[in-house]
Amino acid sequence: MEDWALIRRLHKSEGVSQREIARRLGVARDTVARAIASDELPKYERPVRPSELRELEPRIRELLAAHPRMPATVVAEWLAWSGSITWFRENVARLRPEYAPADPADRIAYAAGDQAQCDLWFPPVKIPLGAGQAGSPPVLVVVSSFSRFITAVMLPSRTTPDLLLGMWILISGQLGAVPKRLIWDNEAGFGRRNAFAHGVAAFTGTLTTRIVQLKPFDPESKGIVERANQYLETSFLPGRSFRSPADFNEQLSSWLPRANGRVVRRLGGRPTELVAADRAAMLALPPVAPLVGFAARIRLPRD
Repeated sequence: MEDWALIRRLHKSEGVSQREIARRLGVARDTVARAIASDELPKYERPVRPSELRELEPRIRELLAAHPRMPATVVAEWLAWSGSITWFRENVARLRPEYAPADPADRIAYAAGDQAQCDLWFPPVKIPLGAGQAGSPPVLVVVSSFSRFITAVMLPSRTTPDLLLGMWILISGQLGAVPKRLIWDNEAGFGRRNAFAHGVAAFTGTLTTRIVQLKPFDPESKGIVERANQYLETSFLPGRSFRSPADFNEQLSSWLPRANGRVVRRLGGRPTELVAADRAAMLALPPVAPLVGFAARIRLPRD
């Protein structure tokens, strides 16, 4: 029986108490005790009937086909699943490889403090921008590769001054230290082919870090931040509406501690627990803030 096997695994392998197992699976504590005490599969048989989960499988597959990396907890919310979330996770994990192959970035080991992966995410929602206009401004996402600590903020545009201002907001305000390398793709706001846009060299020089621009089609080097973008789309956006970019940022800022408090199975820990080691190995924030935002748009005359 599936329940018999699950009860024994939860108790003997994972150390879950009998009371907690009974609560999760919705069974009597006597049933749990009998399953733990028995080393053999129960002899009696019941008529085979489609389980509730089996009936939901087509809808689970539909969600995974549209959003391959949607977390199992979010799938459960969409389907109003009220049973054991552990059992539900295991079955979603069984189906997910058909829609989302393993990310090659998971095979790479990252040193604390060494790098953060950066990207622009364009949320598929229309946000009021004022004067009767609506749009989808870019969200700058910066994720520390070692701790998987996510930082993010919506920007007015993807121009160089706004990108640099956003980077400074996230590094100084949310991350609290400077990664030794900032990994980017060939984002036009930073320049192309190792020719940085105006203001970028001054920014990196003030922070004593460097921007590394990747070659095209290099999924292994930015898989962590791309997965964070998917996580934002499937776990932050559903059910929300936004009155303005400022409202978007306020809601995002309130939600990020929850995102960083989740257990990352690949790491066996929570980003909020691992980020201290990350920060300790990073560079200190500069004593003087870099020139960013509107001030960075102004070219000072040469002597």
